[in-house]
Amino acid sequence: MIKQAVDFILDLGPSIMLPIIMTIFGLILKQGFKKSFRAALTIGIGFVGVNLVITLLTNSLGPATEAMVKKLGLELGILDVGWPIGAAISFGTPVAPLMIPLVLILNVILLSINFTKTLNVDIWNFWHLIFAASVTYYAYDNMILALFVGLVVSAITLKLADWTAPAVEHHFGLKGVSLAHSETVNFAPITYATNRILDKIPGINKIHADPETLSKRFGIFGEPLMMGLILGMLISILGGYDLKGILTLGVQMAAVLVLLPRMVSLLMEGLIPISEGARDYINKKFPGKNVYIGLDAAIVIGNPANMAVALIMVPITILLAVILPYNQMLPFTDLAVLPFTVIWAVAAARGNIVRGLINAIITIMIVLFIATNLAELATTMGRAVGFDFPEGASLISGIDLGSHVIPWIIVRLLDPTNPYFIAAIICAVLYGLIWYWVRNDIKKQFAKEMGILEENNKNIE
Repeated sequence: MIKQAVDFILDLGPSIMLPIIMTIFGLILKQGFKKSFRAALTIGIGFVGVNLVITLLTNSLGPATEAMVKKLGLELGILDVGWPIGAAISFGTPVAPLMIPLVLILNVILLSINFTKTLNVDIWNFWHLIFAASVTYYAYDNMILALFVGLVVSAITLKLADWTAPAVEHHFGLKGVSLAHSETVNFAPITYATNRILDKIPGINKIHADPETLSKRFGIFGEPLMMGLILGMLISILGGYDLKGILTLGVQMAAVLVLLPRMVSLLMEGLIPISEGARDYINKKFPGKNVYIGLDAAIVIGNPANMAVALIMVPITILLAVILPYNQMLPFTDLAVLPFTVIWAVAAARGNIVRGLINAIITIMIVLFIATNLAELATTMGRAVGFDFPEGASLISGIDLGSHVIPWIIVRLLDPTNPYFIAAIICAVLYGLIWYWVRNDIKKQFAKEMGILEENNKNIE
């Protein structure tokens, strides 16, 4: 019964369910049906627009990267099957029907006790949280343990979403929104730590390469549409495309960089009345308390610096896969998901493309390790739910699956006999220390925008 209800909701998709959820939310906030429904429908339309552009990105970039891999003649033992397969496998495991209602209940409880400020309505990306629970289930054959791990990852993700919300507002321009996207936001402490180190390196700390600076320095060639055109053409050249293919991909990538921010603006047009209503309602009921609406990270990937770094990272990711001795996965289907993977690499650098690239390289090195290390468990999950393996594929994984830093740490910590148990302990301690080290960096980064007075900055130290 629970599984049928969950499947029905998931089958409706975000463009239908999100307006329904937001309309109900608006009514609870006493916004009135007309205002609530109009805002909610606008949000749904915005998501349709965002997904259309992401589909364009995937359908155009996917074949180009496939051609690049084939041209280079690369072969590795683990097949990158892409995030849609990872999501389908996760939703097909026994823990999925239980995890969705449990995550929602946990979120409400944590909101009520002030553990988090994020109300995560991004139900379709709960699959990342379900993946954490599913990997645990197939590693240890223990349902209770699996659900516990999934809920722990959910709680940590909500805290990270709260912590990064000022960057979402002041860097991406989305007020009242947080990104409880576990496989992206779990990189934020790492990339902020790297950014702090880069602040100390002479030369690099003087480079200003954000889109606005590039536009002033290079004119039209520094604008997002030209960056998309040039990077799209370069990728197609590496893929061995003919002139028509080169020009087509160039224009398509330019279109992605121009259209995606406009679709997000439409989504925000509907979200602003809901988020303002939420703040007003919460302030009346609970003075001083703030609430963020947790949404899909897709709404920020259209940032020009983010897309520029993501496209540059396509050939770099393939190169890293070849030269890193521990990697056994050939990046393939999930190369189109790089705009998601590098979100916090670029945001930590506040749009500086050079720093963003350095952060992104470190991010991908971690991703390739985890993707390789979790391949056997991902393959076990795939076989258990009846995934139809491509001919010749014995092990599967993906860039997105390899982005689950916190789930990897927890899963490996649970088995003292595992060869990576000690590594997991070290990583857990390092992760905690890194977060503690950079815990105030976002407030410092946006002190001016947040109205933090200079004399109060000492309290942030």
